[in-house]
Amino acid sequence: MFVHSVYFWLRDGIKDSELRQFTSQLQALTTIPTVKVSYVGVPAATDRPVIDSSYSYGMILVFDDRSGHDIYQDHEIHDRFRNECSTYWSKVLIYDFE
Repeated sequence: MFVHSVYFWLRDGIKDSELRQFTSQLQALTTIPTVKVSYVGVPAATDRPVIDSSYSYGMILVFDDRSGHDIYQDHEIHDRFRNECSTYWSKVLIYDFE
C-alpha cells in the first residue's frame, strides 16, 4: 500500500469561481484509475495542541503500490489539475508513506 497525503493552503482572496474549479478538479483526481481509496475535505473541528488545522483542504489517496502512485503523477487529470489550479494555493505540503 502507498498513501499520498496532500495539504493545500489556498491563497487569500480566492474567488468563488476559482474555489469551485479547485474543488471540482481536486475531486477529479480521485477518478484516476490507480486510486483505490480517496478522501478529500476541509480541516475537522478538532482542537488539541498537536493538531495543525491551518490548511484549507486535505486529500488522502491510497494506491496498491508506488507504481500506481507514479502512474497517477503522470496522468493527464493530474497534469490538468497542476496546470489550471496551482495559482489557487499559496502553499502545498505532501506526505507519502508505505
